[in-house]
Amino acid sequence: MQVILLERVAKLGQMGDVVDVKPGYARNYLLLQGKALTASKENIASFENQKAQLEARNLETKKEAEDLADRLGGQQFVVIRQASDGGNLYGSVTTRDAADVATEEGYSIDRKQVIIRQPIKTLGLHEVEVHLHPEVMVTINLNVARSPEEAELQASGKSIQELAAEEEAQAEFEIAELFDDIGAATSDDDDLAADVAEASGDEDEKSED
Repeated sequence: MQVILLERVAKLGQMGDVVDVKPGYARNYLLLQGKALTASKENIASFENQKAQLEARNLETKKEAEDLADRLGGQQFVVIRQASDGGNLYGSVTTRDAADVATEEGYSIDRKQVIIRQPIKTLGLHEVEVHLHPEVMVTINLNVARSPEEAELQASGKSIQELAAEEEAQAEFEIAELFDDIGAATSDDDDLAADVAEASGDEDEKSED
């Protein structure tokens, strides 16, 4: 099926290009979202008449997207989720989650603009693409954690595995200290018993004298 593009579409073409696409892709995406028109003579003629307006509108929206990209690019957003001790999420982080946390922080984006290349199913820092315009894309980071405190530690560069190892080492250290204290207390008791026995022996000797 042939369509004429009303804007640049990645891996397909530029505004005004007539391209061949699968009917399903055209109907369910390109035509539905206003990115293209069927390449009939009437539509091609209509596009030529509106080309200047479309290009002007494209430049305006591109500039707006670039302004937002300057502020949004590289930002990190915290997503709180439940997860196992091993760091596996009970579920996954979606494009809607990414759009929601960014919007809450004052960056108005739609989930349709977000692309998650690999499913986010673990705690940690994850890069996500945000396509603000056909020609403007930025990357943001999602800090997926079980608590704000854990997110803060992850932001400092520590992974959930490192955090778990540190907690385990701390627990082992505390247990070792506890046994040391018990050992020291037992030793003190032994010394006290020895002192008492010695003092008792001295008293017995004095009595015999």
